[in-house]
Amino acid sequence: MRRVKLLEVAAAEASAAAAWYERERSGLGAEFAAAVEAVLDLLEDEATPLLPMPAEAGTRGAKRLMLERFPYDVVVIERDAEHIVVAIAHQARKPGYWRERECI
Repeated sequence: MRRVKLLEVAAAEASAAAAWYERERSGLGAEFAAAVEAVLDLLEDEATPLLPMPAEAGTRGAKRLMLERFPYDVVVIERDAEHIVVAIAHQARKPGYWRERECI
């Protein structure tokens, strides 16, 4: 079982997205939060396959899992026995904005 560490900035991104979805439709924010939690749970399993990020981010070791139903990636760096979640990133807005974060 891998340890999952969620950077504060990534947690804030997830909270902001959930709040936006909740404003769009009651209950949708909770569904988004549940989708994020499901991916975080998957990250604990060492057998979960992660997709490499495209371009430079992929060559620097960033990987991702995509949320079901929502256009977001959970961007991860693998370090020893842990996954570090560096971003909860929308798939079409500001691509790669998170690349300059400390652990990349």
